[in-house]
This record gives sequence, C-alpha cells and structure tokens, in this order.
Amino acid sequence: MRIIKKIFAKNSRPQTEGGIFFETLQTILGFAPGQLKYYKKAFTHRSSNLMDENGRPMNYERLEFLGDAMLGSVIAAHLYREVPTGDEGYLTKMRSKIVSREHLNELGRDLNLIQFVESKVPAQHFGENIHGNIFEALIGAIFLDKGYDFCEKFIHEKVIIPYVDIEKLEGKVISYKSLVIEWCQKEKHNFHFDVFDDNGNDGQKYFGVRLSIDQKVVAKSRATSKKKAEEIAAKRAYFAFQEKINKI
Repeated sequence: MRIIKKIFAKNSRPQTEGGIFFETLQTILGFAPGQLKYYKKAFTHRSSNLMDENGRPMNYERLEFLGDAMLGSVIAAHLYREVPTGDEGYLTKMRSKIVSREHLNELGRDLNLIQFVESKVPAQHFGENIHGNIFEALIGAIFLDKGYDFCEKFIHEKVIIPYVDIEKLEGKVISYKSLVIEWCQKEKHNFHFDVFDDNGNDGQKYFGVRLSIDQKVVAKSRATSKKKAEEIAAKRAYFAFQEKINKI
C-alpha cells in the first residue's frame, strides 16, 4: 500500500496545484475538501504506528467513533421525518438495519475507499469490516473539516438516496442469531452455541459451531471467526424453524 505515501506527498504542495488524493477525494465527496489532515488520518491504519505533532497515535479509530455517531443521528432524523407512525422500537430497529456492519461494509466497498489506506498490513489481510470502518472515519473527517450540514448532505447523497428503501429494509434480517435467541427465550427452548477450533489444511484458522436447541444439534457451521460461524449456524437454524420463528 505504498501508493498512499505518494498521494499524501503530492498534497504537501498547495491545494491549488491539485494532486491525486485531493482530486479523487473531491470526486468521492462531491465538494472540495478543506483541511486534508483530517482525511489523511481517516485513511491511516493503526499498524502504521504514526504519531501526530502532539505525540498522540494517528489513525482512523477516533474518527470512526465520531463518524458512527454522526451517521446514526442523521439516519435517525431521516427516519423520524419519513415514518411518522413508527414507534421507538420500530425506528431503532430500522436505524440498526441501515447502519449495520454489513451495510457499512457495502458502502465502503462501493466507494473503493480501501485503495487509499496507509498500512503496514497487506490489503489481503484486512478483515471485511475495514470497509465500513473507513467509511465511518471519512464521515468523521467531513464533520471536522466542514461541519454538520456538509456531513448531513454527504450521508443523504451517499447513503440515504441510493441505499435506504424503507419497505425493503422492513423485511431485511440483520442478525439471524438474535432472531433465533429471541424465539428460544420466548418459547422457553434451551439453546447452546458450542464453539471449537476447526483448523484446516490450508494454514487458515477456522472455528466450528454446533447450535443445539433442547439438547439436539440443529445446525453446524464453519468460518474464520467465531461470530461469523455462529451467525451462519443461526441462519441455518432459522430456515429450519422459519414458520415457527416468524410467528413471534
């Protein structure tokens, strides 16, 4: 990922001289960025071990926190206006669907933000969530650079208009594990996720999961993380018990 150093180096010149990073960022944002230092931080991975002028770690994680809060508030306001009959529970569930990790990863991939990441870790070793993390960090950088109005406009144009279809989202499942657990608890079924190491022959570490309901194994799965393996097993269990679960 050495290209980013060249990109940032070009932008050490006055902005009027342009530069790849500035021009590409302007295309993504839809407006000219002001202080590039915020955006540089938004694309800096913690593995770079960089420090700012005050000796503090310089990476996108704090901006990610800020962007997450901004995204949540703008989406909440949009839902409040667009669904006047929705109660608190409905609005909370819909917001969760829009800002789900899966959805944010999709947004980050579509904008191809990962191409600008400064990191000592090879791109193929990044986890899937880096796409969404960088997207949130970019929103945080926009807020610091331009303020709330620009931030709201960016979220509206890049998230709400192209991705938020309320009718489709109403039927979207964001966590099969949560659905299965909620059903088991309501119907007084005992459930247990048995997680174990399941290393393959390719050198990659895997985790196996057996999901038992009332002492009977109803689904199995295998994935590169415990969370993903549990979600896959829960999804398989959901489709096995779909008619019963959908009644809750």
